[in-house]
Amino acid sequence: MADLDTDAHHGFAAGLGDKLDAGVRSGLLRDLHAVVVRRAGRTVLERYYAGPDEAWDEQLGVTAFGPEVLHDVRSISKTVVGLLYGIALQRGLVPPPAAGLLAQFPEYADLAADPARRRICVRHALNMTMGLAWNEWLPYTDPANSERAMGRAADFKRYVLEQPVVAAPGVKWTYSGGAVALLGSLIERGAGMPLARFAAQALFQPLGIERFEWTARADGTALA
Repeated sequence: MADLDTDAHHGFAAGLGDKLDAGVRSGLLRDLHAVVVRRAGRTVLERYYAGPDEAWDEQLGVTAFGPEVLHDVRSISKTVVGLLYGIALQRGLVPPPAAGLLAQFPEYADLAADPARRRICVRHALNMTMGLAWNEWLPYTDPANSERAMGRAADFKRYVLEQPVVAAPGVKWTYSGGAVALLGSLIERGAGMPLARFAAQALFQPLGIERFEWTARADGTALA
């Protein structure tokens, strides 16, 4: 653990690290695993703590977190997929945001026969405004949770695309792991490689990220 740099240039009060430690010990700051503060190119505070950890559905017990310990980041991967889509778009590997979404999945021509679905564009998947029914606010133990139901589906892409139309595209924001799963599929198809490999080559390695794990479905496709 690095002590707080109290140089006035950084503008932080002395003793902040000690206060964090005390808050964790008292239970006031529950489930705080790490705090890293950088300012003006310098690390001014770095603290790691122990806490419960999991990998998707697997409970890993209490982990002593540290700078070399991989942390379950859950839906942060959705933001990563958005970044990867932008990189792939710049390289000409994926369709532009204005392209029709169902047109990118010709294997579901029956769904494209619905005019309401044909109006959904890639950008609506990017900003989660596809207008399709989706509910991830239910507990993940509830079989009606859309994310869980997608995971059980024989064809997760069809499952997402065949959901009932409940709003015009671009009108209503709905948090949707299904939208991101479709984007991940487009990236994999355009890049000609698994999403995790493209992420490593196009984003993680340039950032100096050398170690990561990306959970995959039973068929090997990444859980985007």
